[in-house]
Amino acid sequence: MPYSQSQLDDLAKRYTEAWNSQVPEQVAAFHAPDSSIVINRGEPSSGHSGVTGMAAGFHADVPDLHLTCDGIRGAGAHVLYMWTFTGHHAGTGNPLKVSGWEEWELDGGMKITSSLGWFDAEDYERQVSR
Repeated sequence: MPYSQSQLDDLAKRYTEAWNSQVPEQVAAFHAPDSSIVINRGEPSSGHSGVTGMAAGFHADVPDLHLTCDGIRGAGAHVLYMWTFTGHHAGTGNPLKVSGWEEWELDGGMKITSSLGWFDAEDYERQVSR
């Protein structure tokens, strides 16, 4: 199903707000019950519990994580959500600025049925350990 740019902009705004709420369940609420997310070709985080755990992990690593949306584009039910997050690493206190994107498949209710997330993990590790 094709979505209008205003629908996608609204989805991006609400999804960004969910990440910035620091409540992982709010991130998972954007996913269909059987959704999964795979980050940088890693192991999938599946279902609401898996997505909640993935978001909780990011919030634990970067307790002051602040996400901004750098743009959103759609092609039918396939959507690209581009983002940057800033914050400080929990272990080292080092400041972080990481950009990436998620590739989503959406269902008819605009719930994410699958997500592929990407960011430069080597750059992230450099920022953590500098």
